[in-house]
Amino acid sequence: MKIAIIGYGVEGQAAVKYWAGQGADITICDANTELKVPEGYKTQLGEAYLSKLGNMDLIVRTPGLRPDDILAANPMFPGLSGRITSSTQEFFAQCPVPIIGVTGTKGKGTTSTLIAKILEAAGRTVWLGGNIGRPPLEFLAEVTGNDIVVLELSSFQLIDLNYSPEIGVCLMIAPEHQDWHTGMDEYMEAKSRMFAYQTGQGLAIYKAGDVRSKKIASVSPGRKVAYGAAPGALLEDGTVTIGGAKICAASEIGLVGPHNLENVCAAITATWDLVEHNTAAVRRAVTTFAGLEHRLDLVAEVAGVKYYDDSFATTPETAMAAINSFEEPKVVILGGSDKGSKYGELAQAVEHGGVTHALLMGDTSSKIEQALRRAGFTHLTTGFTDMRKIVETCYHITEPGDVVLLSPACASFGLFKNYKERGDQFKANVHELAQRIQVKKEV
Repeated sequence: MKIAIIGYGVEGQAAVKYWAGQGADITICDANTELKVPEGYKTQLGEAYLSKLGNMDLIVRTPGLRPDDILAANPMFPGLSGRITSSTQEFFAQCPVPIIGVTGTKGKGTTSTLIAKILEAAGRTVWLGGNIGRPPLEFLAEVTGNDIVVLELSSFQLIDLNYSPEIGVCLMIAPEHQDWHTGMDEYMEAKSRMFAYQTGQGLAIYKAGDVRSKKIASVSPGRKVAYGAAPGALLEDGTVTIGGAKICAASEIGLVGPHNLENVCAAITATWDLVEHNTAAVRRAVTTFAGLEHRLDLVAEVAGVKYYDDSFATTPETAMAAINSFEEPKVVILGGSDKGSKYGELAQAVEHGGVTHALLMGDTSSKIEQALRRAGFTHLTTGFTDMRKIVETCYHITEPGDVVLLSPACASFGLFKNYKERGDQFKANVHELAQRIQVKKEV
């Protein structure tokens, strides 16, 4: 069988190993002409990496590549669409155990990890993958018996998926990846595919009060349950409860912010029956998990000021949630590359959310500045291109008891390779600042 693996990143490498193990004749296709690949594989590199695929029996696309881009590059082969697949599609087709899928605009990684930790606390063997953790094909051969798989699934992975997990969770939905999708309708249609192929025994979990989340889950023929409202997990009088059982006080949750309380409720709702209402296991998991890197991640306290890395916040909605997570006076760092987002509501959150100063960086600086000024917020500094200068400025304009929050509301491209590099640079400079302050104290 001739198979083209398009994209040789982490998932592409797992796909090559998987299909090579089945004796396939593999061609690795990638735009990078300097790509280093193992010996024994054919390659198709450079600008024309998507062309001449008509003789392939199977084409495995990387998540970031739209299926119609492959078709557009091969107009002479109209029957090609039936041969395009993905690693996600293959995993669902072959996985021998139940899958819990998590989608939504933000919170997927945190909720997926919480689900896995709750199940592990109850004694289950769990495999966590998808957008987070390992590529699923990498561990497919090891999944057996009473195991369970948890997958974080993006719209990129879902857009052509013809399978649904036994349990699906749809978190908050807001405009995202509008530079990749044809519009919000396609974005929501992609998310809906996670529920469309469930059976009557499936479970579709959605966010109470979120019209888009409910609409996406509503395509499921299975049982629909909201989190944040009974019979799902919810917050009642400062306590997280489900089905009348008290899990823990909200103040005991290891994660910061009201949006993370929602993620906790989503994870509990998804696992409650699977762990047979084991309150102790659920409590242990949600009170000890402190979050993922670059997601409201406390970096350090310097001169009485707490610095938080929320570089994963690449939409206005997630930045707003971060701002609302702290009652302390805040200096917020905003801006990056433009994904077509609107910043009016974010500006209102800044104006009314206890923000004392905003530092703006990247291509979106002018758009965010205009939105802030329209909202009446003028305590801002713009034009930053260097993270060291940003952190240094934060030090000079903050007072003990303040919070510095890197929550950009934008993608990172332009100044940084990705959100991880942006967050890593922020953390490195905060730690360097802390060391300099400590040295001054000791002199």
